[in-house]
This record gives sequence, structure tokens and C-alpha cells, in this order.
Amino acid sequence: MNREKDYEVVIGLEVHAELATSSKIFCSCSTEFGGLPNTHCCPGCIGMPGTLPVLNKNVVEFAIRAGLATNCEISGFTKMDRKNYFYPDLPRAYQISQYDIPICKDGFIEIEINGVKKKIRIARIHIEEDAGKLVHDQWSTGSLVDYNRSGVPLIEIVTYPDMNSAEEARLFLEGLKAILQYTGVSDCKMQEGSLRADVNISVKPKSQEELGVRTEMKNLNSFRAIIRAIEAESRRQIEELESGGKIYRETRRWDDEKGVSFSMRSKEEAQDYRYFPESDIPPVIIDSEWVEEIRKSLPELPETRKRRYMEEYGLPAYDAEIITSSKALSDFFEETVKNGANAKTASNWIMGELLRLLKEKGVEDDSIPFPPVHLAKLIDIIEKGIITGTIAKKVFDNMFDSGKDPVAIVDEQGLKVVADTGTLLPVVKKVIENNPGSVADYKAGKTKALGFLMGQAMRETKGKADPKLINQLFIEELEKL
Repeated sequence: MNREKDYEVVIGLEVHAELATSSKIFCSCSTEFGGLPNTHCCPGCIGMPGTLPVLNKNVVEFAIRAGLATNCEISGFTKMDRKNYFYPDLPRAYQISQYDIPICKDGFIEIEINGVKKKIRIARIHIEEDAGKLVHDQWSTGSLVDYNRSGVPLIEIVTYPDMNSAEEARLFLEGLKAILQYTGVSDCKMQEGSLRADVNISVKPKSQEELGVRTEMKNLNSFRAIIRAIEAESRRQIEELESGGKIYRETRRWDDEKGVSFSMRSKEEAQDYRYFPESDIPPVIIDSEWVEEIRKSLPELPETRKRRYMEEYGLPAYDAEIITSSKALSDFFEETVKNGANAKTASNWIMGELLRLLKEKGVEDDSIPFPPVHLAKLIDIIEKGIITGTIAKKVFDNMFDSGKDPVAIVDEQGLKVVADTGTLLPVVKKVIENNPGSVADYKAGKTKALGFLMGQAMRETKGKADPKLINQLFIEELEKL
């Protein structure tokens, strides 16, 4: 019998974030995503003999920014190491990374689950270079290598095994993603591989102190895949143990389409990589004054901004959480309010119509196709009674598709509220005549009937009738009957 409730799931993450520097970690080649294969690389990127790496100072600064924003200690002395393993897209047959002296250590991110705060500890953040990319030709037995990504700077954020559910892992990753975006360390575009995670999972009976044997699933690049992989792998391990089987320490590949994982190889230990100091790069001494300068330059972080929105604008915690989870959305909200919009109204439009259209049309939240001032103008003309709420949604859709000013859209399409008694009274009389049942319900004291009649009138006027005026006209005409 499967007894999942009797087991505890234990999760640790190794998160790789591509740094938003303009050049690579050890050379001046571009880090821009895309481009024709092997056009963003040089002899250093492809490991040609005689080339020497030169550490990019911006990479060190970005790593320190990430460390400070996640409550880490910053090492005054650090160094680069060689991590030896062979893979076709790793041209030198080793990766330049960090082993025993990472640039950042002993940090944490706080999450809130079911109303309870929980610290997820960060063991280390270190810098390293990315590998190239293998392109497998499905029509032949060969594979091609694109070295554009080779040497792109990464930070790896390694947590302690402090998470106990897929939901906790999701909350941690969302918090980390927001911090990296707010600090400008990474754009975190998961669809471009800028943020990806290796997930370490083990299970153990709740009565057992010792952790279970863990497995690892590598390079998961969407929150959906991470959540599904955690849930499926924890179930697999529990079922294996319940049936008398054994869990082996191994690396597994997650197939998100099929919803299952497959064993790839036994899990490597640190000694398997034969780490040793990188002889071509001298140790890095980090001045404490420089660290303080970086600390002072940090922007307002998501949690601080969330509290400010609740205190300054009176937003509910839910609204503030949703909006500050994305720097792009948060900045858009701030600019909308600065342009005169009511904060709660702006929040409602962003969380409702804007997020709906972004999802429907597959647009990233940093590519909103109209400026914040347009949303502020739309809110203004609604509050002034120039258009109705029904029409406003149509204007918003048009604004999203065209990028046009909402006032111009209203003028071009003749969408202003009709507030003329001479125009609306015939509509009211027609609706009353065509709906005797609803009229009888109203006269019998069923007030909901008035709402139905008003809805019919709004349909007749294509949503342009002034709601207050038409409500008044209905009451007057119904009282005459």
C-alpha cells in the first residue's frame, strides 16, 4: 500500500543563472542570445592552444550583487578552479568554475507558505563559464556544436536541502528569480536558458532522522517542469521503497512531455571531477570597501517593495505579492500610479486584463506593448465617465494590440458614453415592452430584474449607455406602469 503521507520529501536546488553582462566571462565576445552558430566566439571560447582567460570584473561584481541580495557572506579571497570532465561542447575538456572557496556563502531567502515564514538556506554562490550547445541532427548519426554560448558567465546558487514540497521549491525559485531581475544580475528568461535548475530529491520515513539517498534531475528550465519533476520523482522513490526496492544515487533525465524520468548515469562525486586551482587566473582579492559600494547601490528588493505597496498604497498583500513578483510588472505599476492612476485600480487592471492578455498572446511581461501612461489615461476616462467599464475592456484589448493612446481609440471608434435622455429613453421603453416577464418580476419586488433590463439596454447601445442615467430612466418608466 502506498503511504505517501508517512514519508517526508527533501529537496535541494542547484540553480544556474546567466549573468546579464555584455561580454563573456574570460573574453570580449558577445553574450547576446541567438545569432548564427559560432559567430559569438573566438579562439578562447573554443579552447584553442595558447589562449589565456582574463576574468571579467563585471562578472565578479554581479556575483557579489546576487550574494548581498540573498543575505550571503562575501569572501575577501577567492579563486577559480578547473572542473575536469569531457563532453563534446566543452572544448578544453574542463570547465573553469569554483570549488572550495566560492565567492558567496551562507545566505538565505525567506518564503511564506500557508501563512508561515520559512528560511531556505543558500550554501554557496559561485561563478563559472557555460558550455557550448550540441545540435543533434535527426537525419544522420552526427551532432554539431555551437560555441556561441561557450564562456557565457553563470552563477550557480546551491541551496541546503531545506525544501519539503514542490510548492516550497516553486516559491523559492520565484523569489530568487525576482531578486536576480531586480538587481539586474540576470534577465532570467527561462525560455532562453538564462535560468535553469538541477533538482536533488530524496525521501525518508518521517520517523527517520537520516536523509534518504538522493537523485538529481538536471537542467529543468520551467517552473512547470520543476514542479512536475519533483512530484513524479518523489512518488517514484516512495513506491520503490514501499515495494522493498532500493534508491540509487544517480542522475536522471526528466521528460516533461511524458511526465516521467529516466536513469542516465550514476551521480558524480567531487573527486570525480579532479578539481585543482586554475593556473592561468590569479586569485581574486575582493576589497571590503568595494563590497560596501555595491551594497549601497542595490535597488529596492521585492520584499521591501511589497511592504511599501501595502503601507503607501494600501494594497492587499495578495496584490502586492503578484505585482512585485516581476520587476517589469512592478515598474509598470509604479509608472502608472505616477501618472495619476489610483493604485488599487491600476493593480486590478494589471492583475486582470493585462496578465490575461500577456498569457493569451505569449508576450513576456518585460515586453508590454504600450506605456504605463496609456493605462493611467484609460483609468482616468473611466473615472470621468467618458467610457463605461464594458467599453474600457474593448479599448484595453485594442490598446494592447495597437499600442495606441486610449483617448485616440475612443475618439476614432466613437466609444464615448451616451448620456442623452432623448437617445436613451426610446431604448428603455423598447426593452420594457420586449420583456414583460422581467417587468412583472420587478413590480413583484424582485430587484434583480432591474439588472437584467439594464443589461438588455446596454446590449442595445453596445455598452455605451451611461449606467446612472439609464438606471434612473428605467426606475421612472417602471414606476409609471
